[in-house]
Amino acid sequence: MSNSNNNKKAKWYVVHTYSGYENKVKVNLEKTIENLGMHDVILDIQVPVNEVVEIKDDKKRIVTRKKFPGYVIVKMVMTDETWYVVRNTRGVTGFVGPGSKPVPLTEQEIEKMDIEQRKIELNYEVGDSVKIKHGPLENFIGVVDEINLEKKKIKVIVSMFERETPIELEFDQVEVIK
Repeated sequence: MSNSNNNKKAKWYVVHTYSGYENKVKVNLEKTIENLGMHDVILDIQVPVNEVVEIKDDKKRIVTRKKFPGYVIVKMVMTDETWYVVRNTRGVTGFVGPGSKPVPLTEQEIEKMDIEQRKIELNYEVGDSVKIKHGPLENFIGVVDEINLEKKKIKVIVSMFERETPIELEFDQVEVIK
């Protein structure tokens, strides 16, 4: 079986762990995958974290906090063997799902949880003229003023009623005018 085929079959599953064991589970599972040569069926293990600014005694410091304490997210092809390997990793209490039957995360859940960083390729940059493809200002033409990769939004300056108006749009709402 080719790896690219497995990549399509692989889904993200949520694994429940003992509290505070998230990183140990990740390390233990990575060792097991290495030892058993299971890279092609267990593709990724994540312990999603947030960086939080903490102020203590008037000192600012950045601390990382687990987004989902007690959980590890695993991208894998679900088979009896992979289930067994993950399930029997030290620190794992089970998969999340009804009757401990693993249920994969949906695309929306993956996006909301910000697990997979999707590569965004834009064919325009600040200063380019663009035409709005859809929305209330369809067919208006403007100039890209700002690109916000984090929010996945762009700011386009459009001339309306003889004044420049900044409009916030989704990346895919515009096309470059060549």
